Amino acid sequence: MGLAAGELGRYILSVRVRLHHSDRVISVASYWCDADARERPFPEVHEHYSLSYVRRGTFGYSYRGARHELVPGSLLVGRPGEEFTCTHGHHGGGDECLSFRLDVESAATLGDAAWDAGALPPLAELGVIGELAQSAVEGRSDSNLIELGLMLTARFAEVATGRPSRPLRASPQDRRRAIEAALWMEENASAEIGLEVVARRSGLSSFHFLRLFSGVVGTTPHQFLLRARLRRAARLLSEPELPVSAVALEAGFKDLSNFVRTFQRAAGLSPRAFRRLSRVDRKILQDRLATCA
Repeated sequence: MGLAAGELGRYILSVRVRLHHSDRVISVASYWCDADARERPFPEVHEHYSLSYVRRGTFGYSYRGARHELVPGSLLVGRPGEEFTCTHGHHGGGDECLSFRLDVESAATLGDAAWDAGALPPLAELGVIGELAQSAVEGRSDSNLIELGLMLTARFAEVATGRPSRPLRASPQDRRRAIEAALWMEENASAEIGLEVVARRSGLSSFHFLRLFSGVVGTTPHQFLLRARLRRAARLLSEPELPVSAVALEAGFKDLSNFVRTFQRAAGLSPRAFRRLSRVDRKILQDRLATCA
């Protein structure tokens, strides 16, 4: 039996959503729900493949006749077309989830068995990725949400199916793909570059390109690109005529505050302080050269 119109409206108003990222490969959003035992549960249907990491609160999740009690650290597994019901009778504090919605191509690489799980209990190997993703959402980490979503997906598949991923055995052609991608990103670091763009240039899906690049180069594509931009920014800061805002744009950072925060996190000092330090170093070198002349 479904909800009456007034009850349904009250339930919908109890859920708040904030979208953090959306593209063809993956979408990331935070969901807050303050529904409680007074809200009568009703059947819903998953519209997408999704993995939702429970960050706070508890709620019940009924799926394919099984009842799951989700607590902080649990993972809710969504499969399109599948019916489910959520209940919120445990406490009045509400709940919060960080949800990753996957495109059909990425989801298909896991096979059907993984998506039959319904839900997983709190597991350390999934929780660390979930919390790192939340840190990225809050600006406390420079990690990339798309990459973290794909990492969470791959780790989820291993846990849900009991099959660890096979060790990477990159052919010479695959290694060339990864190296050429790194060189292209280095050359074009100031441009808007997404994971899907580089993967498509390499002739691979985002899911497989991330694994190949990380295995060959030793870092994720986003971290490589970020470090390339930071190296470029460090070089540009030695040019006194360029304001810091121009350095940020030239290096590929579209937001000045993000540039300052990221640079300080990496260098241990602000861009302005780094510039002053580089000037002092140059003056010391010039003085030494003058003494030797």
